[in-house]
Formats: sequence, structure tokens, C-alpha cells
Amino acid sequence: MATRVKRAFKYRFHPTDAQAAELSRTFGCVRKVYNLALAARTEAWTRQERVNYNQTSAMLTVWKKTEELAYLNEVSSVPLQQALRHLQLAFANFFGKRSKYPRFKSRKKSRKSAEYTTSAFRFHGGELRLAKMAGPLAIVWSRPLPEGACPSTVTVSQDAAGRWFVALLCEDPSVVPLAATGTAIGIDAGLNHLVTLSTGEKVANLRHERRDRARLEKAQRELSRKATGDGANRAKARRKVARIHARITERRRDGLHKLTSRLVRENQTLVIEDLHVRNMVKNRSLARAISDVAWRELRMMLEYKCSWYGRELVVVDRWFPSSRLCSACGSLQEKMPLNVREWTCSCGATHDRDVNAAKNLLAAGLAVTVCGAGVRPQRRTPGGQSATKQKPSRREP
Repeated sequence: MATRVKRAFKYRFHPTDAQAAELSRTFGCVRKVYNLALAARTEAWTRQERVNYNQTSAMLTVWKKTEELAYLNEVSSVPLQQALRHLQLAFANFFGKRSKYPRFKSRKKSRKSAEYTTSAFRFHGGELRLAKMAGPLAIVWSRPLPEGACPSTVTVSQDAAGRWFVALLCEDPSVVPLAATGTAIGIDAGLNHLVTLSTGEKVANLRHERRDRARLEKAQRELSRKATGDGANRAKARRKVARIHARITERRRDGLHKLTSRLVRENQTLVIEDLHVRNMVKNRSLARAISDVAWRELRMMLEYKCSWYGRELVVVDRWFPSSRLCSACGSLQEKMPLNVREWTCSCGATHDRDVNAAKNLLAAGLAVTVCGAGVRPQRRTPGGQSATKQKPSRREP
């Protein structure tokens, strides 16, 4: 029997004044416990000592008994324990060289959230009640939960625009492998078009940030005129900027979800290029456009949706010359400036740059799936000869 996929179903809700005050207090306590535990672990690290989750949990018990931190007893203990578990995971990622050293949470900049496990909430008949909180949350059920869903964790958060959200982690029996299609497609990401497919189809880049740039710039100018500090007018202007950013993000994410779902549904094998977005956004001329197109989010969606629905995602090395390689005869062009959008090969074939790249990515990806080989750039050996090293091109999400 296949393992069921757990999904987080996120909804907006509108808390009462008392609930909002209790949640805000909980967010502050979660941040305080996280920072205290991080400081303790950092101090121990300077003494060449290791502190694990169990030790920080014992520290939390001691902190609650002090007069200075007695207010930690006023909120549910479960979100505080979860904060320590999140810190433990952050250190595990750091020691595994998957992330940087954990940073302290900021009152103004860090995400406001609290996670509740099954012992700290009750979900029955469509009503969600949290520990130490009066009354159920007024959730806007924009879509139904899976039938018979039993949430394992509940995460409450507030974004920079002041909106409240609750995410329920449940098993979703509707996520099952799709029927095999036998089709494969190459996907070339770009700026003029969001993606170009090996079939010749080009998906428009709607440039969501550019469409709202005038409104965003006006709101940011108004924010810059407000006096610095915690004044009400500055907070109001800051929320206005955050609402515009949220609008841009949600419209972009909605388009990416629709595109990736269609590609995964229609194709058995999908081939993309491994783009190093972190380095690419260092180009000051293209950074804004690259950030707006959200290549990294596109890849993440393809990764987990292929995993859910039994599809294969092949990632071709970023140095593979997909644009300079003729998809008809295989000859390699010496140079291909970015302003060249169409070119003619010596064999007589005329190529659209992006369509040709998508076709080459598809061919390279199919070679990987058939032969088990990877695609790597040519490297110079000590003797001056070029050699090709191979590595697996398929990467786990």
C-alpha cells in the first residue's frame, strides 16, 4: 500500500480581539524561547560543547520558574517546545552543510508563527480550538479538507500585511500516482517567456511585479516619508507596502501552480536545466526580472509534484550548452550572445533560440534516463586535454 502524502491546507481566519492578543503573546514567547535557546547553544559551542534538544527543553523548564520569564507560563507550552524542535532542525541542517548557522529571530522582520501539535488543539465538526484560547477560530473554508481528515499539526501565522492564516497538516488520499503517459518534454526557463517547451509552445511571462510597480513605488515613497520608529502612521504605511507585495506573490504563485500542474499531468518525463539563481541575481541589470520570474519556485513545484504523482524530473547540469547546440545536426556554436534570439546553423537549420534549447534539454534528459549517464561541463585536465566528468543529473527534491 502506497504511503499517503501529507499536505498543509492553508486558510485565512479572523480572530477576535482576545484571540489576536493571545496569539500575538504566543508569537512573542516563541521568539523569546528560540532566541534564548540559540544563545545558550552558541555559548556552549564556544566552549566546544554540544547542547541538544533535550537539554534546551530542560532549560525551558528552569526559565519558566524564574521571575523574569514567568510570563512564558501564560501561553501554551506546545508552541514553545516546537520552537526548540525547529532550532534543533536548524542546527542539523547547519551541521549537514545544508544551510547557514541559525540566526536570532527579530521582532519586526521574522515570520510570526506558532505550531500546535495534537495535544494542544481540538478539531471537530469543522471547528478548531487552540489551547488556552477562548472559542473556536473563525476560519474561512475556501476549499474543503479531505474527507475524514485528522490534522496532525496546526500552524497559526500572521503575515506582514496583518492577515491571519492557519495551516492544517493532513493526509491527502487524493494524491496518488497518475496513469503513465509515455510523453516527455524539455522545459527552458527564460525572461521574455516564462518557459519555452520542446513542443514549440511558449508560456508568457506576465511580469507581475512590473504590472504593480507604480503602485509599489508610490507606497514605498509614502513609507519612506514616515518618521522611523513604531508610530501608527508608519505601521499603516508598512502594511500597505506589504499588501502590494502579497498581491504580487500570490498572483505569481497561482500562475506557477497552474502551469506546473498541467505539465506534470500531461507528461511522464520532464527535463529542466539546473539554474544557479543565487549567482544570477547578482547581475544588477537582470536581478529584478529574474526575481520576478521565480525560477527557483518553479523548480520546487515541479520537484514535489513529480514526486507526488509518479513522474520523473531530470535536471541537466547548468553548463550544458543547450542554446549553442544545434538540435538538428549536433554542431556546437562558439558564441551565442543573449541578444541573438534566432540563428542559422551551418547545416541550414534555422532555430529559435529558446525552442532549440528546450529540444536539446529534452534530448539530454532522455539520454540520462536511458543510459543512466549525467551531463557535465567539459573540464581541462592537467595535460591540457578536455575531459567529461559525469554525475547523476536527477536530483532528489
